[in-house]
Amino acid sequence: MKFTGNLAEFSLPEIFQLLEQGNKTGLLTIRTFTADLTTFVQVHHIWLHQGRIVATADCLDEKGLISMIAQRGWVSEEVVLKMAQICPVNTPIGLCLKFEGLLQSEQLKLLFRIQVVEQVSALFDLKDGQFEFDAQANLPLAEMTGISMPATEATLIGLRTLRDWSLFAEKLPELTFILSNKNTSQPQLQLDSVEWQVWQLANGTISLGEIANQLGIAVEEVQQIAFRLLMSHLAEEVSPTAVSGNEVIETTSITENLPEPVVDSSSQSDNTQTFNHAVAETTRIAENLPEPVVDSSSQINAHQSYLQKLAGYLRIIRSFLQR
Repeated sequence: MKFTGNLAEFSLPEIFQLLEQGNKTGLLTIRTFTADLTTFVQVHHIWLHQGRIVATADCLDEKGLISMIAQRGWVSEEVVLKMAQICPVNTPIGLCLKFEGLLQSEQLKLLFRIQVVEQVSALFDLKDGQFEFDAQANLPLAEMTGISMPATEATLIGLRTLRDWSLFAEKLPELTFILSNKNTSQPQLQLDSVEWQVWQLANGTISLGEIANQLGIAVEEVQQIAFRLLMSHLAEEVSPTAVSGNEVIETTSITENLPEPVVDSSSQSDNTQTFNHAVAETTRIAENLPEPVVDSSSQINAHQSYLQKLAGYLRIIRSFLQR
């Protein structure tokens, strides 16, 4: 059972978000090509267990981690290979070496940072490439330190060091976008100081533009941080209709005790609408949207295009998670 696609259409943050959401276990392979698309330039392998990244490698010989350990003079390759033969079933080689006193926790953390964190972070700079996720692939115990990280945490770290944000220019939220930190007291992942400030102000009532003004930082930086928070499940979008709906409710409760206004009631109109099922119906509505009609006399159908992309994304998610 495999899930394939192109990074130009389905970005790495979206892939990681999907794999973590589905608690997927398997092998994600990313291949980059030459300019004429005839041969591979590089192949990257990323193994996940229940939505968490456990190892990476550029080949499938399961010797990468062993070589890293031997090159640092910590344990010889011969000893590591012997330990691999006597390790308990389904135990990563890193834990075996730790249990035998051959490696310390700090050494394993360093290996994981070099093998996984740094290698995965570099992949967010890829402009194009093919990806494939194989849910039937076995985990490479000889490549595993025993440490893992959520796929979306890798996204958060990787996007912090991203050099070229033009890769995600079309995916960045608009300044009118309203962000909610899900009313949690603490984020589940470690944030830097500016991310923390944006996350705290994301209370579901003010826009990204207002957050930028309050913090006195560039709007582009706020948009990039918001994208990182969204892709890492640390925040979610709040639709303007939901915000306006709350304002209508609050206004109604305040005006209930006011005297009747001395105006012509015929000029008044009640445009209040309920949006209780807006989120629940998003998938069904998006899937049945008609094809966009180009009409220069009307507003630009940017939202319609977005919803069509969303519908395709939701269909992929639903079919993938049901496997």
